[in-house]
Parts: sequence; C-alpha cells; structure tokens
Amino acid sequence: MSLATVLTRAQFGLDAPAVRVEVYCGTGLPQFAIVGLAEAAVRESRDRVRAAIQHCGFTFPAGRITVSLAPAELPKEGGRFDLAIALGILSAAPDKPWPLPAATEFYGELSLSGELRPVRGMLATAVQAALDGHRLVVPMANVAEARLARGAIAAGVESLTSVWAALRGGLPFAFDAGGDIGAGVADAAGPDLAEVRGQAAAKRALEIAAAGGHSLLLIGPPGSGKSMLAQRFAGLLPPPDDAEALESAMLHSLGRDPLPLAHWRRRPFRAPHHGASAAAVIGGGGRLTPGEISLAHHGVLFLDELPEFRRDVLEGLREPLETGVVHIARAAWRGHFPARFQLIAAMNPCPCGHAGDPAGRCRCPPQLISRYLGKISGPLLDRIDLQVAVPRLEYRTLRLTPPAGEGSAAVAARVAAARARQQQRGALNSSLEIATLEAACGIGAREHGLLDTAARRFGLSARACHRILRVARTIADLAGTERVDLAQLSEAVSYRRLERLVVDAPAPCRDGAVGTEVIGGQAHG
Repeated sequence: MSLATVLTRAQFGLDAPAVRVEVYCGTGLPQFAIVGLAEAAVRESRDRVRAAIQHCGFTFPAGRITVSLAPAELPKEGGRFDLAIALGILSAAPDKPWPLPAATEFYGELSLSGELRPVRGMLATAVQAALDGHRLVVPMANVAEARLARGAIAAGVESLTSVWAALRGGLPFAFDAGGDIGAGVADAAGPDLAEVRGQAAAKRALEIAAAGGHSLLLIGPPGSGKSMLAQRFAGLLPPPDDAEALESAMLHSLGRDPLPLAHWRRRPFRAPHHGASAAAVIGGGGRLTPGEISLAHHGVLFLDELPEFRRDVLEGLREPLETGVVHIARAAWRGHFPARFQLIAAMNPCPCGHAGDPAGRCRCPPQLISRYLGKISGPLLDRIDLQVAVPRLEYRTLRLTPPAGEGSAAVAARVAAARARQQQRGALNSSLEIATLEAACGIGAREHGLLDTAARRFGLSARACHRILRVARTIADLAGTERVDLAQLSEAVSYRRLERLVVDAPAPCRDGAVGTEVIGGQAHG
C-alpha cells in the first residue's frame, strides 16, 4: 500500500488538537516533503527520520514521499511527530507495509540511532487522548507522566526497533491504564516558620494571606528576613486537590524543565530573577509557552526586589492578579493560560535599603526615594492586598528570642479552618464578588466611617477599599466571627503600608530642600 495514516496530536497551550499524519509513497525522483504549516523543527525531522529508519536496518522507500500534517491550518512545532512520520513511511512502503493498530496515537522525537526522546506537554496530550478513547505509545521517559491522566492508557517504548517488534507480532506494547491520582506524592517537609525569629507582624500577615488567598508585599531593609518568610509561605497552604494538582502538572509539563513526578502534588513555588523578560514571566515568546505566573498556578509566585523588575513585567501582572487568566496575543496566534497564583513580593524601602533605620544610615534624597517607590504603579499597588513592614532586628533580639516559635503546622491548621469557612460561601475571600463581599462582611456605620476616612486619607481607589474588606473578612474568618468588627477592619487598613509611605514621604521644596506636606489637616515632614 502507498498511503498510510497515523494518529497523533499537536500542542497549543493546554490544548492538544488531533493531527492525522498522512504519508504517500509514490514513484518519481527521490523527494521527501512535509506539508501542513510545519515549523523548522518539524521540517528538520526529514533528516532525523531518514537516518533513524536506515540505522535500525529498515529500508527507506525510494521515490517521492509526501507527508501531510492535517489539519493544514494548525501550527505544528517540536519533534513530537518524528515517530508518527517514521511509522507512516514504513506503513506506506509498497514492499513490506507495517500494520498499525486502530485508535492508537504515537509520539516521540527520534535520535539518529532510532532511540526515542521525551517530548513536552505529554500530560495535556494524555488527557485529550483519554477523552477520545485513544491509547498512546510514547517514549519511555514520558510514560509515567502520561499515566497521570485519569483514563489514559499508555505504553512506553525505547526505540523505533521496539515499536517494530510490537507491530510485527513480537513483544506487545505494555499498555497500562493511568489515573492513579495519588501516585508520586512526596510529603517531604519544607522550611518551617518556627525557624524565623521575631517578625510577629510579618508572620501574622503571612497567615492572613494564606487563609484568604491574598497577595502580599514585604517591605524592609536587606537582611531583615523577607526572603526567609516568603520561602515558608507555601508550607502554610493546604495541599492541592486532585483537579488543582493535575492542572498545575499539565502547565509544568509544557515548560522547558521535566515534570517533577516525585512531588507533582506540591504547591508550586516560583521565584524568577528580577532580570527576567516579559515573555519569561508572563508567557508567550516565539511559541505559546507558559510563563512563571502560569507555572505558579495554584501556588506561589515570589518576586524579590520588586522595583527592579522591568516595567512591562510588572504591568503584565495586573490582569492575571484580577482574573486568574493571562491572555497572550501575537501576530501569528492567540492563546491563554490559567494563572491563579498568590503573589508574594519583597522590596527595600529605598534604593540603599535603609530608609527609616533608627541608626540613620540612609542617605537617599527624597526625590530618589520617591522615584524608587514610584516604580510600583498605582494600578498594581491596588491589587496587592497586604503591604507589611519587615524591620531590621538587632542581633541581641535574635539571640534572646526563643529558637522555636509557632511552627508552620499550627498556622496551617488555622489557615485550613478559615478556608473551610470561606468555601461554605463558595469562594476564597480574595475572589468574592462585590455583592457577596458586602453581605459577608456585614459592617455597620462605624466601620463604613473608618473605611471612608482611610480612603480619603490615603487616596485609596474603590478597588483598594474592596480589597481591604476582603482582608478584613479573612481576619474575621481566622477569628471565627460571623461579621467584621471595627478592630478587624482597622487591622486590614493598617496593611496598606506602601500607600502610607507614599503619602507620608517628605515632599521636596522647589529649591530641593525637604519641605512639609499637609494632608488631612496634619503636617508631615
């Protein structure tokens, strides 16, 4: 037979659309053409496939070979089609055609020796194949990942020779059903909050952020413990449920690093360098690839030295923080990824890092401090629920503080109880709709008056006020109260630290000296 069809799938974000690899072997001058909107890596498979077939001892057909990747308008990238193309050529050979099983999809990048290399995005592919009732033949390095998908039936193979042996009636494919959602769980303990001495206010903010799903900004001098606190935040969160774990794993399988099967059920913790590009953090690039905010889906995104990130990176966080989805549009394609992460950020109070230090070590002029704080735009600041000071602690304080404070397990238990109360309302407090939020808080005239005063005093937007109410509702949930009282609302207002820094910053006079700024009838400066 001169025509053969092999089933496989492309990868476009979290979607894995079906692709039919149609191969025609005809007469004429030797030529090998691949059509169907194939990018460079797919077109280069001609040389890989030819070398692999010949190295494994099979006859490469003479004449004209045309490979069509249908549908033609769907972009195809990567080496995932190599095995399907090779099987199509050998099945279409007129002398000794290879029989192909029905409802079976084939994946794998071929080395020149015929060995199969792993491909990206196999978990998302397996989910789609299971929905269509298809089995999968994948590289051995991908088989454990493919079997994470519920209902997926996958077999792992080492090489093109192994596939030939199974198709010709030798050792059959070792198909096995997946869906053991608990497999591979590793409960290794991470850093414990008890290791952090002092910083009671910052620890309290961590607990509130974890309980309500709120974003958090830690502001303090170098060495005050901001990074140490952030690294312990994930340990306060409850473990992800099956749907969250699978969705996070699917996104991670699309990245450039292999999916960590040993602990794929952990909450992700991503900490990109402040020099990272917008494509690396937000997503996109030359191909539709998830960025750090999507790899942190259902987990934590830690941005240290927040003002040092590029402006387009910081502004790109605004939509995902609000909606939990990032939409990426390019000239050639449009796509989206889920990005419901918790933002934990850290920054210094000034360029030198020592503004407000009792020792008076800061020498930054007011204009420089103002420009530094201004790198965090108002719209982004609106979306950060808690902004907390992390002061420098004296060595004597650290030395005299007991070495073992409250551990992560105790805090995580309170967080879990508070989240259970929120789930009875249908969502975490950070995601409550406005109508539901007002009813859930149940605040009275005194609380409304306090919030109105704070809004006028600090110039808070309506969004910032609503986020204060969400934080107050979380504080009430931790306390186990039905309505938000004045003390809980006051605590929530106190966490808008950076607005207070900007409002109360010394204002430069026209001659460059520090002047006095009058706000709300009080003099500052």
